[in-house]
Amino acid sequence: MKDILMATVACLTIALTGCSAETPAKNEPTPTDTTTANKVAVWVTNGSQSKLFKNENALSVVKAGSVSPSANLISIDFSTKLQEMEGFGAAMTGSSAYLINQKLNASQRQNLLKDLFDPQNGIGMSYLRVTMGASDFSLEDFTYNDLPAGQTDAALSKFSVAKDQTDLIPVLKSVVALQQGIKIMATPWSAPAWMKTNGKLAGGSLKPEWYGAYANYFVKYLDAYQKEGISIDAISVQNEPLHEAAYPSMGMDSAAQGKFIGQHLGPLFKSKAVKAKILLYDHNWDRPGYPISILNDPQASQYVAGSAFHAYGGNVSAMSEVHDRFPDKGLYFTEISGGRWATNFSDNLKWNMSNIFIGTVNNWSKNALLWNIALDENDGPKNKGCDNCRGVVTIAADGSVTKNVEYYTIAHMSKFVRPGAFRVQSGRLSASSQLEHVAFLNPDGSKVLVVLNQGGDNKKFTVSIGENQFNYTIDPNAVATLVWK
Repeated sequence: MKDILMATVACLTIALTGCSAETPAKNEPTPTDTTTANKVAVWVTNGSQSKLFKNENALSVVKAGSVSPSANLISIDFSTKLQEMEGFGAAMTGSSAYLINQKLNASQRQNLLKDLFDPQNGIGMSYLRVTMGASDFSLEDFTYNDLPAGQTDAALSKFSVAKDQTDLIPVLKSVVALQQGIKIMATPWSAPAWMKTNGKLAGGSLKPEWYGAYANYFVKYLDAYQKEGISIDAISVQNEPLHEAAYPSMGMDSAAQGKFIGQHLGPLFKSKAVKAKILLYDHNWDRPGYPISILNDPQASQYVAGSAFHAYGGNVSAMSEVHDRFPDKGLYFTEISGGRWATNFSDNLKWNMSNIFIGTVNNWSKNALLWNIALDENDGPKNKGCDNCRGVVTIAADGSVTKNVEYYTIAHMSKFVRPGAFRVQSGRLSASSQLEHVAFLNPDGSKVLVVLNQGGDNKKFTVSIGENQFNYTIDPNAVATLVWK
């Protein structure tokens, strides 16, 4: 999908060694709740793939000083709460929904959805992104108000989500049945062509005379989904507003987005008592000035819940830059894709954990989402965008499912860090330790520490929690999630 940005991703992702083929995991142990008092449950994935989300022997929590501490000391203060977490997951694109709904039989579909979304018997993905209309991963181009050339529909009398009722809505209903509290974010790739300067879904921008009608388009969408029993928690105004492409897309500079939110979308949401959050930007880390300029405008900012970011350019620290200016506004990480340009499992595991799952959260993100939940063995179905993107899982023609590296990176967060958890204060380690981490306190009182070892050898560390501590030695090129009461 991000055809002009792939080189950037490749450089970020495979900065270490040459690529080696990923080996799909077979018969992984099913996650179960193993947390007990004074014991630390441990789950590990390493770069060699000898451990793939493996539940290891529990560790013992002991009094501080009763065992020798490591030089790598992680001190955690669970009384200092930082941002509240909303969830981890990926995008249920049109292509993903089609594969799940049409290419799997009922049993295969149920098993996959349980694996992905069941908090107890699966990895418990807790946040989904969906596309409002077509994206570059859909079966065709469409919006919810398509008209013959030359026609308009100011009242949106022909608005319909019928095309979503074939695959996307049935799959979402199944997901909601597995996890009623799952958060869903919706994002348009384009307004209807008749509202745009070029009269097409690909590229162009929104005509100012249709700002009011387009704001109503969002309300109609939210209402239509609510009638299907699907509650949309947040919308972003436009996917990648600085990138016009051959697939459905729409340019929208910060001035236009600020005006659309401040004078149309925000007031309409307020008058209609719409509860869905409004998120702005939804593009790469390299242009933090875009959301900052809108948040500086009090007319628009009053309606904005936060800013959303992608990782195809720039550095994750941009999220902290926005947070430091506007600490009362949320930060959301909403898209990055793996692909055939980077196939080394170990490198991808470390890059994703460092930049996306540990990195975004340590830079104030309330969630972390990857791109397509599922693609087929030909990296599709695709719609004029990325021709070699990788899904979280791959669904083959025979219905078999391969779990890709992205599955494991999500699992290490989504299974254990539940919605409503808070990131908590933890001491940073020196860069020479090659260890990165983030800690959380769940609503049920359970505690979570996620640690990444960027180094090529075993690393011992000590976790200090008040008067208690425990030691652990993490594998080379590995991520470990540690959970205790």
